[in-house]
Amino acid sequence: MDRGQDRQPSTDTAGGNISWTMALSRGLRCCQRVFSWIPVLIITSVVLWSYYAYVFELCLFTLTNTLEKVVYLLVFHVCFVMFSWTYWKSIFTPPASPCKKFQLSYSDKQRYEMEERPDAQKQILVEIAKKLPIFTRAQSGAIRFCDRCQVLKPDRCHHCSVCETCVLKMDHHCPWVNNCVGFSNYKFFLLFLSYSMLYCIFIAATVFQYFLKFWSGDLPNRPAKFHVLFLMFVALMFFVSLMFLFGYHCWLVAKNRSTLEAFSAPVFLSGPDRNGFNVGIRKNLQQVFGEERRLWFIPVFTRLLTLYYHFLLSNVHVSQGNGHYFPLKNRSSESQNPLLANEDMWEESDDGSEEGSLEYK
Repeated sequence: MDRGQDRQPSTDTAGGNISWTMALSRGLRCCQRVFSWIPVLIITSVVLWSYYAYVFELCLFTLTNTLEKVVYLLVFHVCFVMFSWTYWKSIFTPPASPCKKFQLSYSDKQRYEMEERPDAQKQILVEIAKKLPIFTRAQSGAIRFCDRCQVLKPDRCHHCSVCETCVLKMDHHCPWVNNCVGFSNYKFFLLFLSYSMLYCIFIAATVFQYFLKFWSGDLPNRPAKFHVLFLMFVALMFFVSLMFLFGYHCWLVAKNRSTLEAFSAPVFLSGPDRNGFNVGIRKNLQQVFGEERRLWFIPVFTRLLTLYYHFLLSNVHVSQGNGHYFPLKNRSSESQNPLLANEDMWEESDDGSEEGSLEYK
């Protein structure tokens, strides 16, 4: 009895420490989520100030030519709307995650967890991967498996420690949009960069002459002077930085690489290959922007929104990819996978679920 009573306080102390640790972890995670919005608030504040400085201080209070004022306001608002639209889509488009087909089934999960030998666990994953269009491997040559999400990673999929999920065709986690840039919003991110550059260069080009007039003293020394001077410097500063970033991503699109793949080449059965997904500039562009060229510059999702093998069930070109599968430069690797070698072996399941559940004939 006495021994049991002696052990009770230590048990309570251990439980209290665990609860305190969990509460601290939740608090830190909450603080992290709050602070992660600071870069977005900075960008939003700068853009709102630029709107006030350009529309009110420059166009309404400084310009005297009515035609010039109308033209400037019209073009500026078109740039402003497109910039805001693409920025909004980049921020609030949730990153796409692997569908249920890449999750371990209940029986497979039990087999995997009950198996203690690492080699046997790897073999279990290999058997499961044979039923999926997976061609990339880990650096060790094993099937890429996420222990946190409990999914087999599709090609080009990576786990984001900030978003705490696996992201299809993950490019990088961008603090300026507080979101993961990947398959679902990469087009929006590229358009955001391009319209940001257009926004900055238009402001700099139209403000330049008034910048010189204020600088030389040809215009009266009013509050508009300081707004115009800062508009010029801020627009040029952002344009230069965006130009290098946009140029880098244009190069990535032309090569059909993500930022992660540019630093670490994807590994195939034949070994690492940085150009493994490069299928030509035209098809590379279509994978990002879609086949409807008239929609390339509008922030709407123009690629296939299906999640699994829809291209095998319809007359859709496989050049776009669907987030879970991407055509390879080396087509012989695809022919080795029975799922892709014979399209007639598959048919849509009776339940017609959105995940495109398929069954073997």
